[in-house]
Amino acid sequence: MSHKLLNLKGTLVSLDKPLVMGILNVTPDSFYAASRKETEAAIDARICTILSEGGGLIDVGGYSSRPGAADVPEEEEMRRLSLALRLLQAHYPEVPVSVDTFRANVATRSVNEYGAAIINDISGGELDEAMFDAVSRLQVPYILMHMRGTPRVMQQQTDYADVREAVMLYFAEKIQRLHLLGVNDIILDPGFGFSKTLEQNYELMHHLRELTEFDLPLLVGISRKSMIYKLLDSTPEESLNGTTVLHTFALLNGADILRVHDVRAAVEAVKIVRQLTMK
Repeated sequence: MSHKLLNLKGTLVSLDKPLVMGILNVTPDSFYAASRKETEAAIDARICTILSEGGGLIDVGGYSSRPGAADVPEEEEMRRLSLALRLLQAHYPEVPVSVDTFRANVATRSVNEYGAAIINDISGGELDEAMFDAVSRLQVPYILMHMRGTPRVMQQQTDYADVREAVMLYFAEKIQRLHLLGVNDIILDPGFGFSKTLEQNYELMHHLRELTEFDLPLLVGISRKSMIYKLLDSTPEESLNGTTVLHTFALLNGADILRVHDVRAAVEAVKIVRQLTMK
């Protein structure tokens, strides 16, 4: 049992049972085509699917972070996000919403105007130096992910002497900075698929439990990613089985939150792993 708690808009949520975070991409270019939702009807249908399949969190993203992704102006990112955030605020106010952004202004507006509960920053504060101060002011949980560079160039930045050591040192330094700013609700995301080769991704996964030494909630986002379909010589569309295998391994090795496209399969993995491991 983890006994970790998350403060979501004033409600303490236990992570003794791992949470499943459903992905809501309001983008035209996310790597998994089936996840792209750009109309109000499509967004609402996706929200209903996530909730009906047992998702506990919804992660809304308006900027694709796939390798080689094009830059999106801040105004366009906010326009995309607001379409989904308005709908969530109006019709699903009880659902904790995470906003996937590396921009401090977008994070601030998402929390203050639309009631977002979590900020999910793929860059760990590297792409907007104002992000850590913003999270400190907003006092919402912050997902701290490991990445080098930007989505456009990150796959050229994989030259680690030791990828595990690099990720551990990165987290140690960033956690200390956030704590000094008064940010205590920090969720760690190793950043599978970001600035890492296929082999490095699997090395990190193999040693996932080492990241529990920080005693912070651990999020794993590997749903349909290239570490699965490249290893299996398949496609994102054919990667659900591989995703579930890795979800199972991650849950057995300390994952508290799974960020996923396929909510029902992940919820079932959580249920089965809990049945196997509860004393």
